[in-house]
Amino acid sequence: MKLSHHEHTPHPEHPFAQYIRILGKGKKGSRSLTQEQAYHAMRMVMADETLPVQLGAFLMLMRVKEESPEELAGFVQAVREHFDFARACAVDLDWSSYAGKRRHLPWFLLSALLLAENGVTVFMHGAAGHTANRLYTEDALLALGLKPAASIAQAQLQLAGQGFSYLALPKFCPKLHELIELRPLLGLRSPVHTLVRLLNPFNAEYSIQGIFHPGYRPVHQQAAALLGQPHMAVLKGEGGETERNPDMECLVQSVHAGELMDENWPALFARRHVKAESLQPELLALLWRGELDDEFAAASVLGTAAIALKLLGKAESQQEAEALAKQYWNGRNRQKYPA
Repeated sequence: MKLSHHEHTPHPEHPFAQYIRILGKGKKGSRSLTQEQAYHAMRMVMADETLPVQLGAFLMLMRVKEESPEELAGFVQAVREHFDFARACAVDLDWSSYAGKRRHLPWFLLSALLLAENGVTVFMHGAAGHTANRLYTEDALLALGLKPAASIAQAQLQLAGQGFSYLALPKFCPKLHELIELRPLLGLRSPVHTLVRLLNPFNAEYSIQGIFHPGYRPVHQQAAALLGQPHMAVLKGEGGETERNPDMECLVQSVHAGELMDENWPALFARRHVKAESLQPELLALLWRGELDDEFAAASVLGTAAIALKLLGKAESQQEAEALAKQYWNGRNRQKYPA
């Protein structure tokens, strides 16, 4: 006998099924989750209250639809309840690094270290290894003689000692890392790759994010506003990392005290540069030491630092920000990172 829609099947419906139904009810019936629904759904995911088949369906339906700012904000709210960072450690700038690099080296690392050398406390968080043939931040740090933090406590010590720390996602939110690791099984990235960029674990007043697909830029911007993040900037970064590509115009979308702003930074070169044959992380230290002459790399470092300086309110205009970045670069301690 066929059951009608109004009759109950012998099994009561799983509480998570409602969220899958909202997303998957067909072309005309499906819709986005509200911020509150997204929050409750992600709370269940984080608490392991879903079955694997439900989780896969949820992540892929969300992937096909693409996250709304409200969904993203709800997800972030739920996840942030799962790590408890001591607030004693003041972080100026939260910097997410989840994409990895394929075409160019992660020059943005030198931008972050340049800011740290000049009194800006930078906390960087990321994940490695979820996509083949990419150079991830933690491996690049080793080439500079820097050790990623092994725990939240160690990150706090590094921040206090050197003004910079990198902490990998599995060290502060293993459940999210587990979800990112589903990529080879599902064949696609999931909403988790988007929400991790917005985590801002230490509640820094300023945060900066890079994305790969331009369509996600305003979604991040609006989600940050919904989350009440005071100052946040998002840009289409080189390879999806938080790095200005000096060969291209760069649109930075930001939030300042609830106000949404868009700002174009022009390309720094008229002609595009040819990408390197291979990625050699040891070149990062050589550039810092002044032993490598590479205009693209130097422009990446200074251009990215300038965007961060403008976000931080250290400069009023793009020109001032670029001049300040150059001043920092010219005055850097070149002996800091041994080649």
